[in-house]
Amino acid sequence: MARALARGWGEPVVCADPVSERAHALAALVGGDVLDSNADVARAADLVVLCHKPAQLAAVASEVAPHANAVASILAATPLQALKHAYAGKPVYRFIPSLPVEVRQGAVVQAAGPTQDAELDAAVAALFAQLGTLVVLDDALVDVAMGLMSCAPAYVALVAEAQIDAGVRKGIPAAQGAELVVQTLAGTAELLRRRDYDTVAVRRDVTSPGGLTARGLDALERAGIRAAFSDALDAVLEPKT
Repeated sequence: MARALARGWGEPVVCADPVSERAHALAALVGGDVLDSNADVARAADLVVLCHKPAQLAAVASEVAPHANAVASILAATPLQALKHAYAGKPVYRFIPSLPVEVRQGAVVQAAGPTQDAELDAAVAALFAQLGTLVVLDDALVDVAMGLMSCAPAYVALVAEAQIDAGVRKGIPAAQGAELVVQTLAGTAELLRRRDYDTVAVRRDVTSPGGLTARGLDALERAGIRAAFSDALDAVLEPKT
């Protein structure tokens, strides 16, 4: 996700990573410098973006917090309160992006919080808004939103794969099937945006009573498509044991 963010912003970065090859690959991709430590990044950056594992919060904060000007986190299952505790006295922001931010077509959720520095708050929000649609939600809903949009590129890819495989089974070459399915998904997403996200209206426009689409939708409903997505969200939100 760090790579997706960096590619979406398209600006040089300063970065550090325990796997130095990964940091060098990122810097080579977008420009910038690989520094020796997280502390060095904090000293050099106006805003530190945390892209590590949630379990590493305290360890990374011990290096970064003394030197950071401001911090933005994309860590899952790490509420604002935990971030504020780890970075006491620093401006802290919580975002959850989705992979399409790499092409500035993603969704980004920001956890609502009290004003810290009005000018800085606006600048940080504007930075993440460059990557796609920015939606501000109560912090308690951010993980639910993550289950809808941060995981969704994998779900959409799976749906596309299933459709392509169905076409291949009926004789459509895989390359042409992929082109048809992916372009239709992209076009449908844009159509939904332009129609104010009215999924029911778009579905009805395609579906004639008793027609081909109605039969296909009936098959999907009987197969449990709604229950499958509901179960997927429940699985994402289940606490780890």
